[in-house]
Amino acid sequence: MKINLVKGLSRERKAVISEEIHAALVESIKIPQADFNHRIYEFDPADWHLSAGKTEKFVLVEVTMFPGRSREAKRRLFKGVTDRLGALGIAASDVMVVLEEPPLVNWGLGGVPGDEADIGFELKV
Repeated sequence: MKINLVKGLSRERKAVISEEIHAALVESIKIPQADFNHRIYEFDPADWHLSAGKTEKFVLVEVTMFPGRSREAKRRLFKGVTDRLGALGIAASDVMVVLEEPPLVNWGLGGVPGDEADIGFELKV
């Protein structure tokens, strides 16, 4: 997962944002609690041109995940991330979540394609 932010937040604040997004992933699409692989990208305000109405609190969350989750699970994820970040003072209008779902055959897991691996959890949620 990539978390894109405007530069300037403390290490602690970035950690809380990451943890809240992770909690929403666990609750909504049922990833394992230990499945934690977050990258935080920070942009100087001069290098990130945001749409009108967006603020310096804008967060773009990009999740690359195994395919198979239902539309309802994705809806729960979008709402969960937005609600959790809202509790941190980030307006819903400053939250965007984008999902990418490459086919399992395009994932290399333990040296084999993902569609041949035991991923250890259910995707049909």
